Amino acid sequence: MKVKSILVSQPQPTTDSSPYHELSKRTKIKVDFRSFIKVEGVDARDVRSQKVDFSKYTAVIFTSRNVIDHYFRLAEEMRFQVPDDMKYFCQSEAIAFYLQKYIVYRKRKIYIGEKDINDLAPYLKKHKDEKFLLPSSDVLNPDVPEFLNEMNLNWERGILCRTVSSDLSDLTEVKYDILVFFTPSGIKSLFENFPTFKQDNTRIAVFGKTTVQAAKELGLRIDIEVPTPETPSMTMALEKYVKEVNKK
Repeated sequence: MKVKSILVSQPQPTTDSSPYHELSKRTKIKVDFRSFIKVEGVDARDVRSQKVDFSKYTAVIFTSRNVIDHYFRLAEEMRFQVPDDMKYFCQSEAIAFYLQKYIVYRKRKIYIGEKDINDLAPYLKKHKDEKFLLPSSDVLNPDVPEFLNEMNLNWERGILCRTVSSDLSDLTEVKYDILVFFTPSGIKSLFENFPTFKQDNTRIAVFGKTTVQAAKELGLRIDIEVPTPETPSMTMALEKYVKEVNKK
């Protein structure tokens, strides 16, 4: 069946330069966006119940921008003055750049990876005597704690926010030819909102091994799986698929 519409389970892009806008132009199909999940911050009581005391740590490892907001929000809520000599280890440049929202960037000790947590290995090894806090949501890539343990670091995790399903009740009568998912939480949200969902002719596109696993466990047929050597990005995979099925 030809593809006329795609629903991407992420927030609407804020710029016109999004590759999804380009995809829509080139293929002349409708591409909509809707976040299937949302992140809610925990409160100070929840942090204390985890026995997480911000003052014990000399370094923080950030793997997302979202968590930065909750770290500084909770620091203020718990009246913890983040010391000027705190060391920040950021998984990517985008995450490090976001820190400027809260600190004077040039006066702090910030160590930046290329993209993956493994990129921080040289910096973490050099500062292995620090006591690290890993702020995170309740959903965490298992590769992260596994990597930190392999590095033999003195680290602890603090869950500062939780991922919950969005209310998608207004989509009940809306049908799309392709649904695009990037996280197991997104797959979970689909079935929490629509317990009787039947895939039928709807195509499912997924990104990442854990999302693939979640989709299969819930009985979904995966039509587009990313990344692959040929299609490393979701937009590339969608465009390839659409061009193949729509030319028939």
